[in-house]
Amino acid sequence: MFQKGKESLKNFKNINWIKGDAESLPVENDIYDFYSISYGIRNVTDINKSLKEAHRVLKPGGRFMCLEFSKVDNEFLNYLYKIYSKTIPTIGKYIVGTSEPYDYLVDSINKFYSQNDLVDIIANNGFSSVEYRNLSNGISAIHSGWKI
Repeated sequence: MFQKGKESLKNFKNINWIKGDAESLPVENDIYDFYSISYGIRNVTDINKSLKEAHRVLKPGGRFMCLEFSKVDNEFLNYLYKIYSKTIPTIGKYIVGTSEPYDYLVDSINKFYSQNDLVDIIANNGFSSVEYRNLSNGISAIHSGWKI
């Protein structure tokens, strides 16, 4: 993937990170080959605006990739995961002194879309060939789509 030598190091040094709101990115249209978001799409104010922005900034042929907590696809593991999830706020309170961020984490995961629902939302915002791959039986999933 990376070339050896000074050329690859030069290219790596030219990468600039952009900070901004996912719903209104401060960049031109059609400039990126890839757009990735990890454990953040469930926290945006408007998922449709954010996905439209991702689509806008990708070049034709660009790929969108999203890593996010998802729905466990095994009934027994889902049962165990729900028990484990209930302990997270208690552990958080013990370690950092408050359970609130961890209550939010568990709640936001539980309320977030299923893998198939997220496929539909991504496709409805302009992406093609949208698919997902479960990780750890669906605790997380990688969704991807293409800008055609």
